[in-house]
Amino acid sequence: MCRKSIGQILILFAAVLFSPRYGLCQDSFERLLSKKMDSILKEPSAARVYSELYPNGAPRNMMTPSGWGGYGMAFFGGVGGTYPQVYSHKPDMGVSAGFCVGNPVKAVNLAIGANMFDVHKFRDFSANIILSRKIFKGSSISVGGLGLFYNASQTDAPAATYYVSFSHAVQTVSSKTPGASALSYTIGIGNGRFLLKSPADIAAGRGAHGTAVFGGVSYELIKRTNLNVEWSGQNLGCSLGLRPFRSLLSVGIGVDNLTRYTADKPSLLLSLGYPLSLTR
Repeated sequence: MCRKSIGQILILFAAVLFSPRYGLCQDSFERLLSKKMDSILKEPSAARVYSELYPNGAPRNMMTPSGWGGYGMAFFGGVGGTYPQVYSHKPDMGVSAGFCVGNPVKAVNLAIGANMFDVHKFRDFSANIILSRKIFKGSSISVGGLGLFYNASQTDAPAATYYVSFSHAVQTVSSKTPGASALSYTIGIGNGRFLLKSPADIAAGRGAHGTAVFGGVSYELIKRTNLNVEWSGQNLGCSLGLRPFRSLLSVGIGVDNLTRYTADKPSLLLSLGYPLSLTR
């Protein structure tokens, strides 16, 4: 299993949570918020004025961790895959599950997840730990570790990844969901997955280091469907994030490695995630 694929799935499920975007609770805050917002749709809202807009409920990050984390107590799980792996013609996939607890408005939310990246052999486990907090109007920050406690004999990951990420929901661009923003962005910095290129990239003459800085922009095309453009610190990707049928199910479909800064070809990405809230 190549390091690039591990990183894509890792951030897709861990960070997002803290994933949808590396399982997913990174979007649980927005999804749980959107669930509440859906109930508002049944009420007259013409005269309703929102003092603060939050992110809409559809996924906005597939390759990078969001600054938004979980909200309340929830379990989450997800599966993701890429095809083909870089420097290969084989597909790859991973699964993730975990839980989050805490109020990020009054204090912090803690999300802990476990990943498995060698599914057919039931091995190559690692962990993610992420803390998030809302810091000011429409904004949140998260700090975390991805791919922690990995088994070096089972993975080709160079090291664990640590990062800081900031996300903001633009207050002047309203979503079709009341109380949500249609436009948001993320910027962050980290090591590991965001900095170290693979031995295959180095051998191909693409250098040893990425930018360490990552980020992305997300815009709502239609209700519950976002168009996302992200720089992972290693490469450029584009995706669609969907939350169909007013459910908490998150679906991400995208393509990564759009430049030759790393990798030898583009790769398709797919993720599915679902949080189960225990907070009433």
